[in-house]
Amino acid sequence: MAMTDRPYVYTVTQVNHHINVLFQQDLALNAIFVRGELSNVKYASSGHLYFSLKDEKSQIRCAMWASDVRKRKERVRDGESVTVYGQIAVYERDGTYQLYAKAIRSEGSTGALYERYEVLKKKLLEMGMFDASYKKPIPGYVRTLGVVTARTGAAVRDIINISRRRNPGIRIILCPAVVQGDQAPQSIVDGIEALDALGCVDVIIVGRGGGSIEDLWAFNEEIVARAIWNCKTPVISAVGHETDTTIADYVADLRAPTPSAGAELAVADMASVLLQLQEKELRQTQLMRRALERAKQLAGQYHLMLRLNGPEGRLQQSEQFLLNASERMDRAIDLRLKEAAALSDRFGELLDRRIEDCLGRFRYRLELSEGKLKALSPSAKLEAGYAYIEDENSAAVRSVSGIKAGDELRIRLKDGRIRVLVREVEADETPR
Repeated sequence: MAMTDRPYVYTVTQVNHHINVLFQQDLALNAIFVRGELSNVKYASSGHLYFSLKDEKSQIRCAMWASDVRKRKERVRDGESVTVYGQIAVYERDGTYQLYAKAIRSEGSTGALYERYEVLKKKLLEMGMFDASYKKPIPGYVRTLGVVTARTGAAVRDIINISRRRNPGIRIILCPAVVQGDQAPQSIVDGIEALDALGCVDVIIVGRGGGSIEDLWAFNEEIVARAIWNCKTPVISAVGHETDTTIADYVADLRAPTPSAGAELAVADMASVLLQLQEKELRQTQLMRRALERAKQLAGQYHLMLRLNGPEGRLQQSEQFLLNASERMDRAIDLRLKEAAALSDRFGELLDRRIEDCLGRFRYRLELSEGKLKALSPSAKLEAGYAYIEDENSAAVRSVSGIKAGDELRIRLKDGRIRVLVREVEADETPR
């Protein structure tokens, strides 16, 4: 195809549909018998049955429709060895393939083992050996790691490689054990007890690779469970694949889905730890700097508060208070003076008006009195042509009865006096 040619681009749906068509066209996949061990068995509320079928190296997802499930009289359980008849097809929505079971035939080889498994599980559960309160914590940093597994195989290699990759300085003590067969349970117990007796082991990993229920049965024995329970050193169970669950997993202080995961759970990644320490150091440095900045700010505030609340600060505050009080007093005095001046002006005007009124009244009364006085004054009478007569003793002459001829009298007029000598006195005939 030339570089300029545009290739045909498929959608995801088209790809999954094409693969499903290929599966449907393969006659071997449309009617197939598959033997394996049941796990993750789940009866849905809809009546459908979902499970996985596995062997020591692989597994496949399976589904059985409710109409086919109702044809079976007995329910299937995890751990059973069965032969499944059905069709392998693609579930186009998720892009996964699975075995759609039409019939399930029990092989009967593991049914008794599964019964023993359930009986022992119930017994140990009632004894409290699965209780989380008895689980010992796994140390955060392991210096010496104990391993109980086969001398050779993928499990021991994975544990050693992963542990040393995560912590190059770790010390690993391997206690080889038989992990399959009749001798396996006691061999595993001896390994656990030997590592626990050393006293220098921080964590013990007990496990092996995957397999059938028969291959893993040593980890379902009661003596192995009790050895893990009685071990003073924390124990991590790492048996089989993620879907495998043994009695040892329930009793152990921590369960790992695989031996590799057990090594990851037991051994801290020192590179990650170092990075975390560097990050913590950086955060601590930043926190210390922030704390110092806050302390400096707080010290500055305390210094300012000390200056304000100390003698110098209080003196300044007092001086400022006095200045403010003086200014307020001056303004108050000026205001009072202005108010007093305005009030004085108003009272002065009022007093002037009152004085003018009083003077007017007094002037009026004085004029009246003056008029009366003038009317009664002898001078006024004299001005009108009357005369004032007095005898020689300066006594007023009001009647002729006391006058006789020869008396000397003085007559006062408005413009002078006249001395006269009485020649004759004549009295009126009819006295008034």
